[in-house]
Amino acid sequence: MIALLSSLFFAIVLAIGIGVFVRNAKKIRRNILLGQPLDRSDNPSARWKNMALIALGQSKMVRRPVAGFLHIIVYLGFIIINIEVLEIITDGLLGTHRAFSGMGMVYNFLIGSFEILAFLVLVAIVVFYLRRNVINLQRFVSSDLKGWPKSDANYILYFEVVLMTLFLVMNAADLQLQQLGVSHYKAVGSFPISQFISPVFNGMNESIVVLIERGAWWFHIIGILIFLNYLYFSKHLHILLAFPNTFFADLNAKGRLSNLASVTQEVKLMLDPNADPYAAPAADAPVSKFGASDVQDLNWVQLLNAYTCTECGRCTSSCPANITGKKLSPRKIMMDTRDRLEEVGKNIDANKGVFVPDNKSLLHDYITAEELWACTSCNACVEECPVNISPLSIIVEMRRYLVMEQSAAPQSINAMMTNIENNAAPWPYNQQDRLNWAKE
Repeated sequence: MIALLSSLFFAIVLAIGIGVFVRNAKKIRRNILLGQPLDRSDNPSARWKNMALIALGQSKMVRRPVAGFLHIIVYLGFIIINIEVLEIITDGLLGTHRAFSGMGMVYNFLIGSFEILAFLVLVAIVVFYLRRNVINLQRFVSSDLKGWPKSDANYILYFEVVLMTLFLVMNAADLQLQQLGVSHYKAVGSFPISQFISPVFNGMNESIVVLIERGAWWFHIIGILIFLNYLYFSKHLHILLAFPNTFFADLNAKGRLSNLASVTQEVKLMLDPNADPYAAPAADAPVSKFGASDVQDLNWVQLLNAYTCTECGRCTSSCPANITGKKLSPRKIMMDTRDRLEEVGKNIDANKGVFVPDNKSLLHDYITAEELWACTSCNACVEECPVNISPLSIIVEMRRYLVMEQSAAPQSINAMMTNIENNAAPWPYNQQDRLNWAKE
């Protein structure tokens, strides 16, 4: 009867955890799809290759060897160790103990590997904590990481320490109970790390050790469910979104900028001798908007980029504008886009699925024109990003809005465009003098 109630309670806890995660995932999907449509179904083989090499293979992470190696350890620990979650779920639902132990030597190898990885994860987390909070690497002390972003990064480290510790304590208590020959705890598994923790339980009452093992088991699975749902509020959402983000990333050469469809259409009309330049647009024709002033004007891939941002700061640390003291931070561009998108999503939730104008926008309220015009369009941020995010694409769209909707370009750019319009050259001289330089 107790086993049945335990299995029922476990099923309820699991259903609640997964249910909350699904609800949050639907919100994220809805927010991403607030963006403009964009077809990214071309060249699927290259897209699968990108995802395999960059998201799964971590190929861009290792460009910075120390951080890359440590991240791979934590990444592998997160992915591989949580394979044991499948066994925990099976045991919880069926009332069994180490349900996969029938795999024999393979099972022993897996458990031993999990333990070694768990220990390495703990070591990596200590190094990460020191780098972020003691050594204070420059890319982690920026003003855009103050407050919640800094706390969030540390909370994740604390989470991982607790989860790995619970895993090792659970195995250590389990090993002790196996050695005591307690019923239900059959002698299976290999414990290269927890065998050094197990002697702590020597001399303890058997029921106390069982309580510790069960407590660590329950807290471990509940902790994983809490961690899963915490991702919705955290930069660590990239653990899940890095895969679709690298798959749908732009495959074009980095120096190639997209054309505005509305402008392309106008140029085609100008070149069409049969087109009527004075024809009024159709009554049902959508109103064209040049560029982007808010998140709904960006495409859905750019919004996916915002949710995928890891806040690692590699983009900002390689940005020549930022290095030379300009206000621009590509990381802040992505964080601001995500924050505004979340604000729009909450507005929709509060108004029964309809966005009510709030007199705010991504441009000016979150990102300033000064930041946008500081960008050199060099693509260093895109090249550096470990998950193929493109802050530049958002910057370009917002600059297009400033120029084409608000005529708010810097004076030097306005002068150049005026010269091109009047003189067919960027410089202020007569068209007839355009080729004088060649005479020299």
